[in-house]
Amino acid sequence: QVQLVESGGGLVQAGGSLRLSCAASGNIFGINAMGWYRQAPGKQRELVAIITSGGSTNYADSVKGRFTISRDNAKNTVYLQMNSLKPEDTAVYYCYIVRGSYPSWGQGTQVTVSS
Repeated sequence: QVQLVESGGGLVQAGGSLRLSCAASGNIFGINAMGWYRQAPGKQRELVAIITSGGSTNYADSVKGRFTISRDNAKNTVYLQMNSLKPEDTAVYYCYIVRGSYPSWGQGTQVTVSS
């Protein structure tokens, strides 16, 4: 099984930046993709960004140009650099890992952007 440890969430003013980190441990062999989802109150969970083992990335339209996903393979860690944050980015952000065809989820980290 894969264990995910998230960090980097917090409170920031609009226009500011945060970097989220998610470190994977345990049975980490065969990970195909790592990424981030988010869920705001009253809304469905949505994909924010994902990066595959081959380095391909995908972003939600709402964050393109502002967020950057990256990974450190040696540390089995995925990052989400969030710039130019907006109040509508406020949500719980969940780390997401796919090993083979099986997903794993982090417990979530709160990101709050004040106006």
